[in-house]
Amino acid sequence: MEQKSKIKYYIFATLLLVVLVALDQWTKFLASDNLINAPYVLLEGVFELRYLENRGSAFGMFQNQVVFLLVVGIIVLGFALFYFVKLPWNKKMNTLRVLAVFIAAGGIGNMIDRTRLGYVVDFFYFKLINFPIFNVADIYVTVSMVVLFIMILFFFKEEELEAFSVLKKGKKTESSGKKE
Repeated sequence: MEQKSKIKYYIFATLLLVVLVALDQWTKFLASDNLINAPYVLLEGVFELRYLENRGSAFGMFQNQVVFLLVVGIIVLGFALFYFVKLPWNKKMNTLRVLAVFIAAGGIGNMIDRTRLGYVVDFFYFKLINFPIFNVADIYVTVSMVVLFIMILFFFKEEELEAFSVLKKGKKTESSGKKE
């Protein structure tokens, strides 16, 4: 891919990231502003919007470990950026780049909350199955990871997955059989 096309893709990815983070923060603002006093029931006994200050991570793990969760978030962002840049430039891999943007947006959205508030605002609640309350950033990360997993299992060939290898193995030369 030529440099001009890469730059356009970086601009698109940056704009998408900003829009996704803004949407996450806007929904959390609305939840904070409208749901603190009482939940909003969408389907009685099934689904509601319920305000929660989550001081941990997924499923409430690592309660009050703000610094640890921020460090983990920064590491995840680093991996997302690394793979965004490292993946080969073709349409098949561009799908993975979009997933990396969604994962980064989810991480950034929750890190903004942790940094600004000391907790993450959650508000989607499936009451029917008593599923942990979550937010838009959580949806970005969870759905992206599920799609990534499915793509790795069923869509990519083994040689295409070599792009994910952080440590490149030396290639054997045909004549000597030794690693270069």
